[in-house]
Amino acid sequence: MSEKILFLTGKLAERQLRRILNSMKPEFRYKINQIGVNVAALMSENIIMRRLDKNQDADRIIVPGKFRGSLKKLSRYFNKPVERGPDDISHLPDYFGLKKPDETLEKYECDIFAEIVDAADISLKQILSIAKKYVSQGANVIDLGCMPDTKFEHLEETVRALKSQGFKVSVDSANPDELIRGSKSGADYILSVNEQNLDILNEVKSVPILIPSKHGDLQSLRRLINKVKGMGRDYFADPILDPIHYGFANSVDRYVKLRSEFPDIKIFMGTGNLTELTDSDSAGVNATLMGLASELSINAVLVVQVSEHCKNSIKETDAARKIMFFSKQNKRLPFRIDNSLMSMSERKPSRKTRKEITEIKDLIKDKNFRIYLGQNGINIFNSDIHIIDKDPFNFYDKLNVGDNASHAFYLGVELARAQIAFDLGKNYDQDNELEWGIAKKTNKNLNKKPKLKSTQKK
Repeated sequence: MSEKILFLTGKLAERQLRRILNSMKPEFRYKINQIGVNVAALMSENIIMRRLDKNQDADRIIVPGKFRGSLKKLSRYFNKPVERGPDDISHLPDYFGLKKPDETLEKYECDIFAEIVDAADISLKQILSIAKKYVSQGANVIDLGCMPDTKFEHLEETVRALKSQGFKVSVDSANPDELIRGSKSGADYILSVNEQNLDILNEVKSVPILIPSKHGDLQSLRRLINKVKGMGRDYFADPILDPIHYGFANSVDRYVKLRSEFPDIKIFMGTGNLTELTDSDSAGVNATLMGLASELSINAVLVVQVSEHCKNSIKETDAARKIMFFSKQNKRLPFRIDNSLMSMSERKPSRKTRKEITEIKDLIKDKNFRIYLGQNGINIFNSDIHIIDKDPFNFYDKLNVGDNASHAFYLGVELARAQIAFDLGKNYDQDNELEWGIAKKTNKNLNKKPKLKSTQKK
């Protein structure tokens, strides 16, 4: 027999839920139970358990995505799985359509080297602080960026201090002496080794990142790989990724050729020449680069976040590598897996139809304002009025808030959020912050009710 699912919903969403389920023509059987509250956020475990018998004829129960409460408590009460549906019920077809991660994405196959640029000019205390931040954002290795013509006086002390706190460390320098000093202090990796300074491998044990002798010279990198392989050393090979219009396409071709010729070696790629040197939000650039890294099984990337527009590159690369790993493992597109990298817009922004807004409006019997994004703009209404516009300033003299400063402030904040969401193609959910993906994590704990805001305390 097909699975039987019980959907719990509130008054305002019931009609839309029925329409969506009917249009889906699902293989599973279903029943809808309207709990008697207006909106999902007002549902609680106690309300559900009080109004619903524990013996339900269903294989699983789905509560609204905005339900705030313990699923474990409900699962124990009903003795069957209880899960959250999508935040927006219009996304229900997607919810049942594609395999989603069971939990937060964690697995990946590409390590992140996070460079502390110009480390020679930074104090040990600052370096340790930056290293902790970078690791919290997803870095696996702290890369110490040395500087030409500037002696790194505290290099040994820095490497030892980082190692003593459990960090993996790489030393990044064009100066062979600094590579040797860093390695002898305990650095795990050295960047970079070519045919000219290959002899330093006789003095150090660190894993080298190998690069061509001359820019773009893949043949010299091939020779170097074979020499280091003959030495029985572990290594990474890096053909060097170039900026756009300075050899980018050819450099990508070098990575493709290297992986084709050496299917089993470890490959390294620096991403900063694309993220730092392109006027674009870095999230999309990092997602594309990690897609390339996933296809070519690149084992590590060097991430830089110097420019302000790249301040989240480590977090973005971390999210991207996990999305790409899940996509690769499940043989599917990196699509509808995770929204972390969708900061400026939504894949499928939710906009109510005129009919849906009218249905909700007809159910409202009080003076509290509801705000929804419709296909025609921002809709704000209560039992008495219904106004549609796209500019918050055009609402003010029609809302009759008088000298109620806290209410005016609240509506100003909410209408401003609604305008931003409408203009950018994002979702808007009254009384909740806008979602910005990895760029700004919102602390939304669905197991707890949110604390009252200042305008709600009176």
